Amino acid sequence: MNKHHYVAIMAGGIGSRFWPMSRTDLPKQFLDILGTGKTLIQQTYERYSKLVPAENIYIVTAQEYVDIVKSQLPNFPEENIIAEPSRKSTAPCIAYIAFKLLNKDPKAVMLAAPSDNLILETDEFVKTAKKAMGFAETVNALVTIGIKPTNPNTGYGYIQHETKEAAPDIYKVKTFTEKPNLDLAKTFIASGDFLWNAGIFIWKVKNILAAMEKHLPEIYDVFVAEKDKFNTPQEKEAVEEIYPQCTNISIDFGVMEKAENVYLVPASFGWSDLGTWNSAWENKDKDYFGNAVVGKKVMAVDAKNCIVHVPDNKLVLLQGLDEFIVVDTKDVLLICKKDKEQEIKDYVAEVKRNMGEKYL
Repeated sequence: MNKHHYVAIMAGGIGSRFWPMSRTDLPKQFLDILGTGKTLIQQTYERYSKLVPAENIYIVTAQEYVDIVKSQLPNFPEENIIAEPSRKSTAPCIAYIAFKLLNKDPKAVMLAAPSDNLILETDEFVKTAKKAMGFAETVNALVTIGIKPTNPNTGYGYIQHETKEAAPDIYKVKTFTEKPNLDLAKTFIASGDFLWNAGIFIWKVKNILAAMEKHLPEIYDVFVAEKDKFNTPQEKEAVEEIYPQCTNISIDFGVMEKAENVYLVPASFGWSDLGTWNSAWENKDKDYFGNAVVGKKVMAVDAKNCIVHVPDNKLVLLQGLDEFIVVDTKDVLLICKKDKEQEIKDYVAEVKRNMGEKYL
């Protein structure tokens, strides 16, 4: 393993589309959504420990989740858990870890990735990531991984790339498109030069910081002013000064969509962003009638194509449901049509208005 290669796992999100399982005090990255026996962040850490030295993995999370990370990854070095004082999307998060790594290792190459992706073929993923990191090490490039689409999914972003290779199986990026409608997604698939955006990015630390200086100077400037305090006892105080000054913006929108030196590695390794209950249904084993069930005492009668997630000790009998989400927690029961899952965020907002934050 290359001692200059690092991974930053971004684990600060709330995952509101997985409500009511994913809650503010225990969001989806800390849950076993698919009933595998391991939470998503545990699976993610295991995956990246095959790519870089274990001491080169960092987890960036919200301050209130630090203790959860410690409990779920008890052998993970505490000094590699980076606490953000507030949620400001991925650009400030990446600026933070990039400045820390630059102080530690000016030759650092970093892979930044979400904590809640599902990747079924770990060996193929590691092979792809090594290729991307090797390219980023030798070329002034901001690299992303594009997933070969299997259907015209409207819940993913798409990346269009040049047809001519810039290096073996690596292409220059032409455009980014956020969550298209179905007709546009079908057009993208038919064209053959659009891939799903996995939200996994690879770059030399000095190159991403140069790109942020150009495209996000309002974030870069507040970090660079305090850069000498990173990896010192003054870091926490400095970050608490920095974050209120940062724009809430993603690295995709702030840098990747604007930069000229963005490249893509096409891949296929059983990826899903596990962003919705439908994606959980797609990636879970199903019975003869297409029901995906987590829960030991579920009986389905004339029910098909449902995703069911209930406690093991509760008997649940479903009758006559077709294409439904059924999720039962200690204080919330959700029964929702699968084709309405994108509206769960709206339902959560309605719960907050009517019931307060108790159920969030």
